[in-house]
Amino acid sequence: MSRIGKLPIEIPAKVKVAIKGAEVSVEGPRGKLSFVLPKRASAKIEGNLVIISRDGDTAEAKALHGLSRALINNMVKGVSEGFVKKLEINGVGFKASIVGKIISLNLGYSHPITYTIPDQIKVTIEENTKLTIEGPDRQVVGVVASEIRSFYPPEPYKGKGVKYSDEKIIRKEGKTVQ
Repeated sequence: MSRIGKLPIEIPAKVKVAIKGAEVSVEGPRGKLSFVLPKRASAKIEGNLVIISRDGDTAEAKALHGLSRALINNMVKGVSEGFVKKLEINGVGFKASIVGKIISLNLGYSHPITYTIPDQIKVTIEENTKLTIEGPDRQVVGVVASEIRSFYPPEPYKGKGVKYSDEKIIRKEGKTVQ
């Protein structure tokens, strides 16, 4: 058995899980998510637990077993607690502002960069340089954070750019005059 796949998923009190064939739907206070299980995996609900099982012992079935369990666990956690990524903008004159569902980033280019926020994602900006990205879907939160970071990744000489709040930038020494 897969070490991850054999662990049951506990359903919190405010979360509803429904299984129709291969589709697993999870609904909670933060939103609604669904996932279609791969052909080699199946799910069932026993009390307040979701149990994922697989047919066969092939490498593919074992991999999909653990993957399916992890994705459904992330869905349950996302609709109950949510996921958060924090970004920081470093640099003179670098700032961000939000209007409706559009983020405007001034990152030292000749024009502001605009980014449209997907549905179910909430972005808040503090002090014009600290972005907090929240949402129920872990993958979408991570994609949004990485796309915003990709507009100006942190550079190693002055540390300017968009970085994750817990990211350490290895600084390089610049050229010295002799």
